[in-house]
Amino acid sequence: MGHPVLVNERRGNIIENIHEGIICGVTDNRELAFHIGDANTYVYYRSAAKPLQAIPLFKENIDKKYRLTDQEAALFTASQRGEDYHLKALESALEKLGLDENDLCCPPSYPLNEKPKEQYLNHNLSRRRLLHNCSGKHLGFLAWCKEKGMSKSGYWDINHPLQTLIHHTLSELSECPKESIKIAVDGCGVPVFALPLKHMALSYLKLACPDLIKDTETREAVRRMTAIMNHAPEMVASHQFICTELLKDDNIVAKGGAQGVYCLGLKKERTAVALKVYSGSEAVWPNIIARVLEQLDYENKKTINRLKQLKPNKIINDSGWVVGQIETPFKLNKAI
Repeated sequence: MGHPVLVNERRGNIIENIHEGIICGVTDNRELAFHIGDANTYVYYRSAAKPLQAIPLFKENIDKKYRLTDQEAALFTASQRGEDYHLKALESALEKLGLDENDLCCPPSYPLNEKPKEQYLNHNLSRRRLLHNCSGKHLGFLAWCKEKGMSKSGYWDINHPLQTLIHHTLSELSECPKESIKIAVDGCGVPVFALPLKHMALSYLKLACPDLIKDTETREAVRRMTAIMNHAPEMVASHQFICTELLKDDNIVAKGGAQGVYCLGLKKERTAVALKVYSGSEAVWPNIIARVLEQLDYENKKTINRLKQLKPNKIINDSGWVVGQIETPFKLNKAI
């Protein structure tokens, strides 16, 4: 049995691609408010976990102690894409934190965005660990180890004190027992966590509404971290990318992950959404999230319009002709 259809890509009068998936939403009563598909399905956070993984760093006030700018501190939560402004901030943070690029366990990479990648290739420049799109997260991990006087060696291992703390933090915010969280290895080499989609949404509800967090230090760290994400949205992803476009809206906390995972929290509405696209596509995120926000009658129409401009519901060929359309046929089911 297949999953519900979230997106149809229609070329001419034929459906060329189908993107199935699941969506769920929670409100501050901590109950399921709406869903498409089974909200108890286990899903890996992938990079949607980055803001949660960064909480220990902000609890230690590392951004303040090392006088990091918002642009530099936002990289702890980021999947940066190798633009010049990313590399400048990464190199500056590396110097301020007194860290060695070679200590990063993420592999050497080229920039993720096409234009800076072409520039690197055209100038025969080498891959760098700092250019891996998870490097900001890894800088934060190393900074935490340095601050706590712990070995940087093996910081990626699930048994390292930092990863144990992250596991605990994620359990607390998601309200999913630690023993129920499944653990594997992410693309960059650190632990990746899977839990029911409803609990992923709950964790983003806490990011959007930190008053729901019991621990005072965690609550204040989340307030500061999410404010930084909103102040420096281009650092969390890049221009012309969905995370940045959503974070331009101060009412939203948002982050995507590999293989079609996306999470966002709405502050005033005290609502959070988590979704998984089973094709693994990131390209259809703007179409899906714009449709979700429309069905929630989201007040800030400018945010919805930015998503539609980022990924119009028209399929354009290489000559600029409209040759098809993108359909989002799903309807959010209110939970009973």
